[in-house]
Amino acid sequence: MSDQPKNLTLRDAQRLIESMYSDKDRRRGSTATFLWLCEEVGELASAIREGSREEKTGEFADVLAWLITLANVEEIDLAEAFYGKYGTGCPGCGKMVCSCNEKP
Repeated sequence: MSDQPKNLTLRDAQRLIESMYSDKDRRRGSTATFLWLCEEVGELASAIREGSREEKTGEFADVLAWLITLANVEEIDLAEAFYGKYGTGCPGCGKMVCSCNEKP
């Protein structure tokens, strides 16, 4: 598709998923949506272990879509949440280049 945005923002992606699936997602609810997300994370793990680049690409997209779906059901703006936590530096040490010793 030549009309795909080259720089899709997180907010754009959240709106896209909202417009395509919002009614179905809200009927399913948070718990069932979370379980779908977990299933997709498992599929991503398998793809990382032994999948092709194409399979990995598809699974990364699925995990992101289900995370966005869950955020939509919970009425969380992911761009705002992400920036609020990470936009001014590491939540642990406060630096833009993390110098925490806890996690590698």
